[in-house]
Amino acid sequence: MNYILFDGASRDALLPFTYTRPVAEIRIGIFTIREKWEKYLGSTTSTVTEAYLSEKFPMVELSDNIMINSAFLPSEDLVTAIKNLQVNQAIFDQDEPIAFYVKENESVDFDTYEIFQNKQEVLTVKNTWDIFSKNEEAINQDFALLTQGRKSQAIPESNTIIAPENIFIEEGAQLECATLNASNGPIYIGKNTEVMEGSLIRGPFALCDHATIKMGAKIYGGTTVGPHSKVGGEVTNSVILGYSNKGHDGYLGNSVLGEWCNLGADTNTSNLKNNYAPVRLWSYETEGFAKTGLQFCGLIMGDHSKCGINTMFNTGTVVGVNANIFGGGFPRNFIPSYSWGGSAGFSTYLTKKAFEVAKVVMARRNMEFTEEEEKILEHVYGVTKKWRKS
Repeated sequence: MNYILFDGASRDALLPFTYTRPVAEIRIGIFTIREKWEKYLGSTTSTVTEAYLSEKFPMVELSDNIMINSAFLPSEDLVTAIKNLQVNQAIFDQDEPIAFYVKENESVDFDTYEIFQNKQEVLTVKNTWDIFSKNEEAINQDFALLTQGRKSQAIPESNTIIAPENIFIEEGAQLECATLNASNGPIYIGKNTEVMEGSLIRGPFALCDHATIKMGAKIYGGTTVGPHSKVGGEVTNSVILGYSNKGHDGYLGNSVLGEWCNLGADTNTSNLKNNYAPVRLWSYETEGFAKTGLQFCGLIMGDHSKCGINTMFNTGTVVGVNANIFGGGFPRNFIPSYSWGGSAGFSTYLTKKAFEVAKVVMARRNMEFTEEEEKILEHVYGVTKKWRKS
């Protein structure tokens, strides 16, 4: 069977992250959504996404296909139900399709389908804040899936360990003189990672391959540090998708950083309003501020965005793609893509300058800023123009 992951109705609610990737490429827990589905299905997948992303993330269609909504995360029961689908059958969650069987080049009319309603509890990612607010549960699920039947590498004796049965260390990981407390949830240390001396880590926590925790860092539960990222200072209940740096002191809480982001030294995010009121976040879907229902909500930052030293982000700030923020005071809590400036105001960050930086930044990770990437980011520049003042 050929499995295809599609973006679904939640795509716009997951901007700015889905400006530069399909929903399936969002990381929550240890894995990306695609990686989760492929592990459960025992099969590779392809993607139906926006046209401008399809060159990088192409769809592979065969004679028989099952389409899966990427906003829904897999479970054993759901995967079993999906594998049992036949022609003209679909699984729905109320009015939203989770998965359906389709033949090659066949149009889909759900009025002609046999519909099965999902009755299992399924973890979903339908808003940007779901990524951090549901990350603890996702880490627990991924840890169980990833470590089943496997044996952890030995934990060096110089570390202080609590609940070692909930800690898994992959090959090539380096960690000395750190404190790991897994009594409240598992701790996963990926391949070729480094946890420097003096680090304090509480689970649930995931450090993905080739990532680094710097000296004296304080990491609280529900946090994922994506691959090739570097993190220092204080972090709680946050997700860094990958290839991004928060290398210095400063606080990051209840937040999500995209790829190729950098937070300058002593950058701080507020995750609680002074009046303790629920936080609203900018919604690209409604072009207004949406109710999150959360008391704690910090920074949502799209790919390639950066901020200078001592930057202060107010509670519930959304930063788009390729923004550059600097200077004193609090910038506004919605910063459009390709913005350059801070609390004193913003001008347009021209693509030529932004792409020059991207080439240098990616080269430091031995990766190339390709023409394919440039086309995607050029498209994002165009579709986000309406929110920039100049």
